[in-house]
Amino acid sequence: MEYIDARRAEVEQALASFLPSMPHCPRVVHDAMAYSLLAGGKRLRPILCLASAEAVGGDRTLAMPAACAIELIHTYSLIHDDLPAMDNDTMRRGRPTLHVVAGEGMAILAGDGLLTQAFHLLADQPVATDHEIAVRKLDVIRVIAAAAGPTGMVGGQAIDLACVTPDAQGRVAPPLDERGVRVMHGKKTGALIRAAGKSGAIMGGGTPAQIAAIDDACGEFGLAFQIVDDVLDVAGVSTELGKTAGKDAAAGKPTFPSLYGLETSRRMAAECLERAEVALTAAGVADPHLLDIGRWIVARKH
Repeated sequence: MEYIDARRAEVEQALASFLPSMPHCPRVVHDAMAYSLLAGGKRLRPILCLASAEAVGGDRTLAMPAACAIELIHTYSLIHDDLPAMDNDTMRRGRPTLHVVAGEGMAILAGDGLLTQAFHLLADQPVATDHEIAVRKLDVIRVIAAAAGPTGMVGGQAIDLACVTPDAQGRVAPPLDERGVRVMHGKKTGALIRAAGKSGAIMGGGTPAQIAAIDDACGEFGLAFQIVDDVLDVAGVSTELGKTAGKDAAAGKPTFPSLYGLETSRRMAAECLERAEVALTAAGVADPHLLDIGRWIVARKH
């Protein structure tokens, strides 16, 4: 898709410029951060952030720092998620994971560096030329911090980990039911996707109704993304996915296909897109680019 490809190219260029520079940042950690951050990927979250800014009639350049900060946070979460103490994965985006090539200690530091650099970027850019931009920036920092922290992504990852990893007494959390799976993924995956859309709408100067509608729609996009991810983990192959297929099933993790089956799961993803379109249309922000991103999420093969 032309729009998605164009925005992805802009994001790639901006991400490289927002990495901390040497010699202020030691080369060893700079290179580790760059290895994971600049390895490509879908760039769904930053593209969604930029599209949301435009959907409310705003300037997407104002949303670019937030878009890139969210991708920094997303990349840090992947680095830590791949560690032996977490998912113990050895392949990400079609090549060895960071801890495989740089060691576990440097991978942890690179993840920490990306997370903290994200909030430096949010505070620093764009330069607040007036009070309104400063207020928007502060609101975005609040939204992204909540989505990335213990009430969002970290909390979801903790629920996931507790289901498969014994505690100090050798106990494992009971299996999640359908509601538990939705709550876990709403935090682990959905929170940052929602924050991407909401942050873009805020930086674009959207009205409260527009921001709320984009938040709701991106909640549906996040759910659809996770459902499709689970389907691909069952039906995909590692070379296409760029990561190890079948990991969730092998670990005994509850997934949408394990609860509902493949066909029902695919239908559920399509229904998410329908609900998102209803929410956007009701608020007058049914931007074709936003809806195309939703269709891309549901139709993707990797």
